[in-house]
Parts: sequence; C-alpha cells; structure tokens
Amino acid sequence: MRVLRNIIILGLVLLLGGCHGSKESVSFQVPDALGLERSFELTFWAKNDTNKTQTDIYKQAIEEFQALYPNITVNLRLYTDYGKIYNDVITNIATGTTPNICISYPDHIATYLTGDNVVVPLDDLMDDPTYGLGSSELSFVSPTKEQIISKYLEEGKIANHYYAMPFMRSSEVCYINKTFVEKLGYTLPEHLTWDFIWEVSEAAMAKDEAGNYLLNGQQVLIPFIYKSTDNMMIQYLAQADAGYSNEQGEVLIFNDTTKDFLQTIAKHTASGAFSTFKISGYPANFLNAGQCIFAIDSTAGATWMGADAPLIDISEDALVDFETVVMEIPQLDPDDPKMISQGPSICIFNKEDPQEVLASWLFVQYLLTNDIQISYAQTEGYVPVTYLAQDDKAYQDYLAAAGSDDDLHYDVKLQATNILLANVDNTFITPVFNGSSSVRDTAGQLIENTVKAVRRKETVDDAYFAQLFTDVSALYHLDEITTTDAKRDLGPLPPTAKMLIGSLAVVWCGLFVAFIWQIRQKKREKR
Repeated sequence: MRVLRNIIILGLVLLLGGCHGSKESVSFQVPDALGLERSFELTFWAKNDTNKTQTDIYKQAIEEFQALYPNITVNLRLYTDYGKIYNDVITNIATGTTPNICISYPDHIATYLTGDNVVVPLDDLMDDPTYGLGSSELSFVSPTKEQIISKYLEEGKIANHYYAMPFMRSSEVCYINKTFVEKLGYTLPEHLTWDFIWEVSEAAMAKDEAGNYLLNGQQVLIPFIYKSTDNMMIQYLAQADAGYSNEQGEVLIFNDTTKDFLQTIAKHTASGAFSTFKISGYPANFLNAGQCIFAIDSTAGATWMGADAPLIDISEDALVDFETVVMEIPQLDPDDPKMISQGPSICIFNKEDPQEVLASWLFVQYLLTNDIQISYAQTEGYVPVTYLAQDDKAYQDYLAAAGSDDDLHYDVKLQATNILLANVDNTFITPVFNGSSSVRDTAGQLIENTVKAVRRKETVDDAYFAQLFTDVSALYHLDEITTTDAKRDLGPLPPTAKMLIGSLAVVWCGLFVAFIWQIRQKKREKR
C-alpha cells in the first residue's frame, strides 16, 4: 500500500505542476533587447487588390523600416486573394516554413492556432515597456494601445488573447445607378431596405417586343448583383437576429430565417432580377456598362465603381454615363443598422529564435504608423485603424477634398470611406473559432447553390432546401465542428496541458502496475 500511496502522491504533484503557470501557454517571452549586431531576414506575405499603388506603399514601408533598422531585411511576397494566403500558410505549417508576418483574417488565424505553437500571442509584446505599443524606445512613433480603435483591436482577440493586429478596415456598401432608379420613377430613401431593392429590381425587368430591356435598351440587365454572398447571408441573419454561429462554436445557420431568405433570393433569381459575382461576374463591370442598378461590394472596391472610376475593367465604348451614389447595405430595420467589419489584419508566426519574432513585431508596429496608415487608406475605401491617423491633418484634408479629382479624391471612393467612418459602431464581426471559416463558406454556398438551381430550372421547394442544408453541411464538414464549449477545438494544446495529460498517463500506468504488484504479493503470502 505504501508504494501505491507514493505513486498517487507523485501523480498529484505532477498534476499540480501542470496546472501551475498555465498562463505560459498563451504568452511570449519578450527578449530583453534586440540584437542590433545580428542580421535578421523576415518574410512578409501581404495581399493587395492588383493595385500598383498598394504594392508601392508596401515597398516604401519596407525601405523606410530597413533604414531605421539596417540589420533587419524584409522580403515581400504579394497575393491577390486571402484564400491563397490561407492555403499556403496551412501548407507551410505542415513543413515548418511559415512566413514571419502575414496579412490574414481572424477566421483563418483561428485555424492556424490548431497547429502547435504556430501563431505568436501578442499580449506581452503589446505591453512590453521597451518594444511595446507606443514605446519611446522605438526608432519610430508607434501608436499606443489606447490610440488603436478599440473595436478594431478587439477583432484580433481569440480565446481572450490577441493574435492579430488590425491593419486596415473596410465594410460593404451599395453602389447605385441613381439615374436608373429615378428613370424607373423611384426616389432613393434615406436608408436602403431589402424591400426597396427587390421592388426596384423587379420593376426594371420590363422588356420591349425585341427583347431589349426598356430601362437600358440592352439585352443584358441584372438589376441587383452581390459580390460576396458570404457577407450577404451573414449580414441578413445579423439584421434578423437569427442564428449563424456563436462563441462556443455552435453552427446555427440552418434555420427557418435562412430558408426564408433563400426562398426570396430564388424568387428574384427566377425573374432575372438578381445574381452573384461567382455566377455572372464582377458587379462593377455590369454597373459601369449600364447593366446593373445595385452593386454591393466592399468599400475597398470603390475605385472600380462608376463611369469615372480610376480603375475600370471594361472597354471605353461599353461605358455608360450615369450618376453614382453610395449608400449603406440594405437593412431590415434602418433604425438598427448592422454591417460587417472586414479588412486585413496582421499576425506573426512563431520561430525558434525569439529575437526573430521581436524583429517581426517591430515591423508590424511600423505598419501602424501614420504615413503608412494614411497612404494605404487613400488607395481604396479603407479607413485607418488608429485614432492618430484618422485625426491627422493630412487625412482630414484628404477627406475634405472629396470630388476634387477622379483619382486620389475620387468622389465614389470618398463616399464609401465616409459611410464606413460614420458606421464604426454599427459594424460587427462573426465569432472566431477553429472551423469558423467553414461556416463563412457555408453562408455563401447556400446562396450560390440556390441561384444555380433556379437558373438550371430545378424545383426549389422545402425538400430542396432540406437537401441543400444536408449537402452543404457535409461539403464543409460542419458535423466535425463540435457544438459545446467543452468539446470545442480551441487550438493547440499548450506544453503544460501536454505535461498534464502525460502525467495522468504515468499515474494510471503506475496505479495499474501497483495493483498487479499487490495481487502478486497477496498470492505469495497465501503460499
């Protein structure tokens, strides 16, 4: 019995040791100082919108940063799609070759966290007196934590720890051919509603005897086109206070509100009044050709929208002159508007050398400085993520010059920007957990499949939607996302948790050995 008792005591000690210091699992030990005598080579994966100006801003930021820290080299790799960055990161996690710094979405970062110590928690770095946010020891003016817009900063929090810093923010808006709306006999309301957009879109479907639409005299017209159907579904459900998902990782999207919205979409697809980017093409191209009335896209796509847009993807002879107005996305209740917050965030990947991580952190902070924030925000309908940059005279002068030219101060771009600035408190983000990116994909897939089914003349009824829910759930393996906090995958097990599990295994093995030993001892005594 004494042996058994000693084994149990040893197990308890190990268990207590495993529990003690559990905060270390979500911390990064900041080095006392950056080794300036050493050379560091960092890789930075970034996303731009095929916009050369954005590329030049990244390159300029790197050049300026390297002038301040000559021992740090930053190598830029550009992507045009967040999904490609995500896929490459996942691949590189498996081979241990992740970049140092990466532009990404929090949904994606939550999946990166399922790897073992892959993404660096930023809490201690942010608060470090020497290298933290706003530290006077830096070679540049970094914003303090309080000078970063709190709503945007909180978007990088996963399981109560910061794993991402905001870089830019955008949302969605509706780009409208006001000329067509008024030609149909309507006046734009103060705030758009779904009912208004559907009504006007249906009114535009009248044709002449030759099959041309009366509104534009062409044989092509899709009054309402949505770029991101993920966001379309997510925002509608948020406005309806209906289920999507929650912080516990529960998948709630398969509900009656979702089905009702899909039925509405099916109805207007059948008439030809609605389509999506994935099915018909880029909304801006239809809008600029006079083949669309309501084009919903990101504020970051503003420079492609309108007859005078500085970036246009169609031939000049296809352009139609019209008045472009930018408004908030349609709402169910204009008195309680809800619109999604999106845009690039930045994460840092862990490396064996903590000084390499610290060098990465310095560059991330440099991307939050005023010159970088303001210049990048001016390329599209983004807004800076710091109060410092938004209050800067240069940025205020930029906003005030709206419409003075069709390039830097393009009116449509500044309309989109001002809508976002006025609605920061009305924006929201979806819950972030391992698998949340699959729920997002599901939201869009439900709409895309419904639109395709209607266009293929399939019967779209209750039986169709029941099967659709089953098929899409299976497609994105939603049944593998656990539905309680206890079962939910919160990411990699920290070292102390692994030690705890190992200790339990040792204890149970010890108990089993002791049990067998006692049985044998009793048998010997009986002899």
